[in-house]
Amino acid sequence: MILMLVEDMLADMGCTVAGVASVEEDALTKIATTRFDAAILDINLNGVRSERIAEKLRERRIPFVLSTGYGASVDAPAFRGAPILAKPFQETDLRAALSAAIDADRINAAAPSALTP
Repeated sequence: MILMLVEDMLADMGCTVAGVASVEEDALTKIATTRFDAAILDINLNGVRSERIAEKLRERRIPFVLSTGYGASVDAPAFRGAPILAKPFQETDLRAALSAAIDADRINAAAPSALTP
């Protein structure tokens, strides 16, 4: 039911859902085989912390938002810096979090990776 609400919010925002995963292995497969612009990642995916998924998203340079019912405190390095979408959320919250994730990724991509003297 919650998934359908989020899909409806995304559709209202003009987004297309490229895929949904409810277990870690499915998510990792989708990251490897599906092209998408951003992800909404629940910190707890079917009882498993989704740190491996976050690491793979970062490796592929796919911006993501963390969705959580555990509050805004996120301690894992794989999650650091990702916008937090605290449950329950509204469409405006989702829009702001996705925009922040995508904008941060664009800024990071444009920044020089190393400065040489």
